[in-house]
Amino acid sequence: MELNIIVDEYSMNITVPDDFLESSKASFDRLDGTMDQGVQLGQEWVTVPRQLQRCQAAADKLLTALETNNEGLAILSAGYILSRMPEVKRVWIDNSGEPGENRFE
Repeated sequence: MELNIIVDEYSMNITVPDDFLESSKASFDRLDGTMDQGVQLGQEWVTVPRQLQRCQAAADKLLTALETNNEGLAILSAGYILSRMPEVKRVWIDNSGEPGENRFE
Protein backbone atom coordinates (compact mmCIF):
# COMPACT_ATOMS: atom_id res chain seq x y z
CA MET A 1 0.00 0.00 0.00
CA GLU A 2 1.08 3.57 -0.56
CA LEU A 3 0.60 6.54 1.69
CA ASN A 4 1.11 10.02 0.30
CA ILE A 5 2.75 12.33 2.86
CA ILE A 6 2.47 16.10 2.57
CA VAL A 7 4.51 18.39 4.81
CA ASP A 8 4.29 22.07 3.90
CA GLU A 9 5.09 22.13 0.16
CA TYR A 10 6.86 18.76 0.21
CA SER A 11 5.10 15.59 -0.97
CA MET A 12 6.33 12.01 -1.07
CA ASN A 13 4.93 8.50 -1.18
CA ILE A 14 5.81 5.79 1.31
CA THR A 15 5.26 2.24 0.16
CA VAL A 16 4.29 -0.17 2.92
CA PRO A 17 4.36 -3.77 1.73
CA ASP A 18 1.15 -5.70 2.41
CA ASP A 19 3.13 -8.47 4.11
CA PHE A 20 4.63 -5.85 6.47
CA LEU A 21 1.13 -4.84 7.57
CA GLU A 22 0.28 -8.48 8.25
CA SER A 23 3.54 -9.30 10.05
CA SER A 24 3.40 -6.12 12.17
CA LYS A 25 -0.05 -6.67 13.70
CA ALA A 26 1.48 -7.49 17.10
CA SER A 27 3.63 -4.34 16.98
CA PHE A 28 0.61 -2.21 16.13
CA ASP A 29 -1.34 -3.82 18.98
CA ARG A 30 1.52 -2.98 21.36
CA LEU A 31 1.45 0.63 20.14
CA ASP A 32 -2.28 0.70 20.85
CA GLY A 33 -1.61 -0.70 24.32
CA THR A 34 0.82 2.12 24.98
CA MET A 35 -1.61 4.71 23.64
CA ASP A 36 -4.36 3.26 25.85
CA GLN A 37 -2.50 5.12 28.63
CA GLY A 38 -3.00 8.40 26.74
CA VAL A 39 -1.16 10.40 24.07
CA GLN A 40 0.44 13.82 23.91
CA LEU A 41 -0.84 15.87 20.97
CA GLY A 42 1.14 19.08 21.05
CA GLN A 43 0.24 20.90 24.25
CA GLU A 44 -2.75 18.64 24.93
CA TRP A 45 -2.70 15.36 26.85
CA VAL A 46 -5.48 13.06 25.61
CA THR A 47 -6.39 10.53 28.29
CA VAL A 48 -8.61 8.33 26.11
CA PRO A 49 -7.49 8.84 22.50
CA ARG A 50 -9.87 8.09 19.66
CA GLN A 51 -8.60 6.28 16.57
CA LEU A 52 -8.11 9.60 14.75
CA GLN A 53 -5.98 10.96 17.60
CA ARG A 54 -3.89 7.78 17.67
CA CYS A 55 -3.21 8.18 13.96
CA GLN A 56 -2.42 11.88 14.43
CA ALA A 57 0.20 10.84 17.01
CA ALA A 58 1.57 8.24 14.57
CA ALA A 59 1.77 10.91 11.86
CA ASP A 60 3.79 13.06 14.27
CA LYS A 61 6.21 10.14 14.72
CA LEU A 62 6.28 9.79 10.95
CA LEU A 63 7.39 13.42 10.64
CA THR A 64 10.17 12.78 13.16
CA ALA A 65 11.23 9.71 11.18
CA LEU A 66 11.38 11.71 7.95
CA GLU A 67 13.39 14.49 9.59
CA THR A 68 15.92 12.00 11.00
CA ASN A 69 16.02 9.67 7.98
CA ASN A 70 14.76 6.80 10.16
CA GLU A 71 13.28 4.55 7.48
CA GLY A 72 12.22 1.84 9.94
CA LEU A 73 10.20 4.26 12.08
CA ALA A 74 8.72 5.84 8.94
CA ILE A 75 7.48 2.48 7.64
CA LEU A 76 6.19 1.48 11.09
CA SER A 77 4.33 4.78 11.54
CA ALA A 78 2.88 4.72 8.03
CA GLY A 79 1.95 1.06 8.49
CA TYR A 80 0.17 1.84 11.76
CA ILE A 81 -1.87 4.57 10.06
CA LEU A 82 -2.76 2.29 7.14
CA SER A 83 -3.68 -0.58 9.44
CA ARG A 84 -5.97 1.55 11.61
CA MET A 85 -7.42 3.71 8.83
CA PRO A 86 -7.17 1.53 5.70
CA GLU A 87 -9.20 3.97 3.60
CA VAL A 88 -6.56 6.70 4.04
CA LYS A 89 -4.42 7.50 1.00
CA ARG A 90 -2.92 10.83 2.07
CA VAL A 91 -1.81 12.52 5.28
CA TRP A 92 -1.11 16.23 5.72
CA ILE A 93 1.38 16.53 8.56
CA ASP A 94 1.37 19.80 10.46
CA ASN A 95 4.95 21.06 10.76
CA SER A 96 4.26 23.65 13.48
CA GLY A 97 4.23 21.30 16.46
CA GLU A 98 0.48 20.71 16.59
CA PRO A 99 -0.09 17.02 15.81
CA GLY A 100 -3.81 17.52 16.43
CA GLU A 101 -3.82 19.43 13.14
CA ASN A 102 -2.64 16.38 11.15
CA ARG A 103 -5.31 15.54 8.58
CA PHE A 104 -6.12 12.39 6.62
CA GLU A 105 -7.82 11.80 3.29
